[in-house]
Amino acid sequence: MQMKKYITIFSLVLFALGCKNEAKKDNGKLNVVTTTTMITDLVKNIGGDYVELKGLMGSGVDPHLYKASEGDVSKLVNADIIFYNGLHLEGKLVEVFEKMGNQNKTQIALAEALDKSTLIGSEYFASNYDPHVWFDIDYFKTFAKEVTKVLSEKDAKNAANYAKNEKQYIKKLEVLQSKLLSIIETLPKEKRILVTAHDAFNYFGKAFEFEVVGLQGLSTATEAGVQDVQKLANFIIEKDVKAIFVESSVPKRTIEALQAAVKSKDHKVTIGGTLYSDALGDAGTIEGTYIGMFEYNVNTIVGALK
Repeated sequence: MQMKKYITIFSLVLFALGCKNEAKKDNGKLNVVTTTTMITDLVKNIGGDYVELKGLMGSGVDPHLYKASEGDVSKLVNADIIFYNGLHLEGKLVEVFEKMGNQNKTQIALAEALDKSTLIGSEYFASNYDPHVWFDIDYFKTFAKEVTKVLSEKDAKNAANYAKNEKQYIKKLEVLQSKLLSIIETLPKEKRILVTAHDAFNYFGKAFEFEVVGLQGLSTATEAGVQDVQKLANFIIEKDVKAIFVESSVPKRTIEALQAAVKSKDHKVTIGGTLYSDALGDAGTIEGTYIGMFEYNVNTIVGALK
């Protein structure tokens, strides 16, 4: 059944590429498609009303497991620019992008703009790097600069507007960094141990001096075994970790199993709350923006670990 759906989608890619792009809006704006909610929010801030923006993934969607629907294929085919994370985060979309690779499409893997020598290595991804780079705000600033550059090249008449939006957004990111540092400084360094469902927060840990441990590893496509749960339970007891965290895009049963394993060893650990890792919160909420998500996460982490 899955193979049949897979073939159908790729047949649609081939069919759609051979057709005229009649679905494009004739309003003079660039048609921009984004993958993750973080990138969608970024492009919204830089592109503003000057682009026609469509995001593929919504709140709570796991990019590691996301597969393109027929509607997604239509959006991708009719896009002037496609912005995605890269580093094999959107693993199941890679072949769709490759099918479209020979077409007149501007496909931008934003992580390609980063200095690879500074990234965290990972043997679990085809890129050999941890792809959760948005949790380093400096990297996200680089994303913003790359988006501005590409939009300006494709839409020169609005280049000044994109540059203005970028400058304003970078300033907001700098304010965010300062605010987060002041919050985190209230938490003693020995308490800065972050235990979550999967290793999405390594760049966060590196930037803000947290020890980060994920139950499932870097990709949610991997399953945590009984030994993984027991090993992490022992770690929590040894380090006297007060709280562990659920992620919005990962089923909470893994963390609940970990909590139960700790309890079975006559120790107590609370579930400190739900963090946004691979996706933002609901549209229209504070957590539905990159800046709001980051501040919410840090407040939740620090509050629970104190």
